[in-house]
Amino acid sequence: MPTVALSASFVRRASCPEERKKLDYFDATQRGFLLEVRASGGKTYYQRYSDARGRARQFKIGSADVLTLEQARKKARHILAEAVLGADPQKKRQETRAIPRLAPFARERYLPFVQTYKNSWQTDETVLRVHILPRLGALALDEITTDAIADLINRMREAGYATGTMNRVIVILRYMYNLARKWKVPGVTDNPAASLSAGPDVQRNRFLTEEEVENLVRAIQADENQTAARAILLLLLTGARRNEITFAKWDYIDWTNRTLLVPRSKSGRARVVALNQAAMALLEAAPRVPDNPYILPSPVNGRPSPSLFFPWDRIRRRAGLEDVRLHDLRHSFASFLVNRGVSLYVVQGLLGHLHARTTQRYAHLTRETLSDAADLMQDIVPLPKAGERSERRAGDTAAPL
Repeated sequence: MPTVALSASFVRRASCPEERKKLDYFDATQRGFLLEVRASGGKTYYQRYSDARGRARQFKIGSADVLTLEQARKKARHILAEAVLGADPQKKRQETRAIPRLAPFARERYLPFVQTYKNSWQTDETVLRVHILPRLGALALDEITTDAIADLINRMREAGYATGTMNRVIVILRYMYNLARKWKVPGVTDNPAASLSAGPDVQRNRFLTEEEVENLVRAIQADENQTAARAILLLLLTGARRNEITFAKWDYIDWTNRTLLVPRSKSGRARVVALNQAAMALLEAAPRVPDNPYILPSPVNGRPSPSLFFPWDRIRRRAGLEDVRLHDLRHSFASFLVNRGVSLYVVQGLLGHLHARTTQRYAHLTRETLSDAADLMQDIVPLPKAGERSERRAGDTAAPL
């Protein structure tokens, strides 16, 4: 390990003897500063120092092809100063490098964890893939600030996203950081999403009319993707959730009792979806794919479609229903039944709700239904007819006080 007066010209000329893999040249003027020269021709600056416990450490500064000698010296002096003040620059670098970036943390730790218990984990995956990771995924967890998340939300607001979607982004990030702190992930001390909110989520109610249903059914029947079209029509006929239909298997159908088993619903419990005659006919006519257990597998990969957005967007536009969401079919299912006199208790059972207040959110009474219900009271409250009211008024006037 020769000691030399390192200079720019020496760095250019320095070489490694053929019989060695590498050779360290220590600087004669700056303690612990050295140039490593390898047999391959590569050259790297290092700084040696002692940590607070007196152990020898070596910090890699960088390649001589990238840094000038003076740049490397300046960095080496900064490293020595840190060591003298009690810090360990090498340990600090290792800790910094151990902090994961958001994208691998989401894919390798967060999503595998929520898949074990969260029925809606696919929604989290979609929100991460579409909204969060494209802008924040390349950042380390300690680099993501409250301002960075707020900027993401502002961009989503400018793009016209609903408040509920923006709040979902915040909720997922907040939960991810809470888990990271619980798991003691390096670099995570604060939760940058803790104080953020996109504002109150406004409940959006959109119910189809009978005329709109007719237009929708025609567009469904004319669509080129009949697998997706059948799934959408079943959603309208049954009021089921999307995944309850797209992930349904042939073994789940009880042809005798006309039901479809959902082994694990959104509530975490098993439930059955009642199948009317139209739904049964649709299922009976659906083609079966050999050795495939799913009723409506994707024609591309044979797996359930994770989303029906693109065929649904095509169908609703053809039907002139651009403002209707796929989940509004479930709203409309409940609305049609309630307006035909079906009790909320029965509709609650058909939708698979655990609580009646959830069903009330879907119930929509038309003006005609409300007027007809109000008219029932005139049969209960006996009021005098027009002639009787005139006679009574006259009698009241003649009566002595």
